[in-house]
Amino acid sequence: MKLVIVAVGQRVPDWAQTAYDDYAKRFPPELRVELKTVKTEPRGSRTVDAVMAAERDRIQAALPKGCRVVVLDERGTALTTKALAQQLQQWQLDGDDVALVIGGPDGLDPGFRAQAHQRIRLSDLTLPHAMVRVLLIEQLYRAWSVNAKHPYHRE
Repeated sequence: MKLVIVAVGQRVPDWAQTAYDDYAKRFPPELRVELKTVKTEPRGSRTVDAVMAAERDRIQAALPKGCRVVVLDERGTALTTKALAQQLQQWQLDGDDVALVIGGPDGLDPGFRAQAHQRIRLSDLTLPHAMVRVLLIEQLYRAWSVNAKHPYHRE
């Protein structure tokens, strides 16, 4: 099974990329993690709807065929670490690749968000996109460690 993080925005600060890379390399071979970045659409004089539609098309092009699409959304379901661990375990049992999608500065196209298999949120706070990448991969690693009884997660 593969986890694909699809994130709108190609550039993040060095500290965020270093932290992301550190967690990404910790995953076992049977649970691969891949990051696909999608170009942010320049706003210019375009409407927010037009910007989100252009980003939606890029996101859809980056999604693996037949994957389960999970969007990060402020209106999504809040999960505890244990609930995320259970969700990760279910995804692994299902065997399909899972794409976790992080929208751009304006969020995700409403139609795309509505069609996703699942909507989750990481926090009630508004977070910088670079921080979201780091927080997401850390929580995915922590969820894996819970399931693997790895000492990274202590109760």
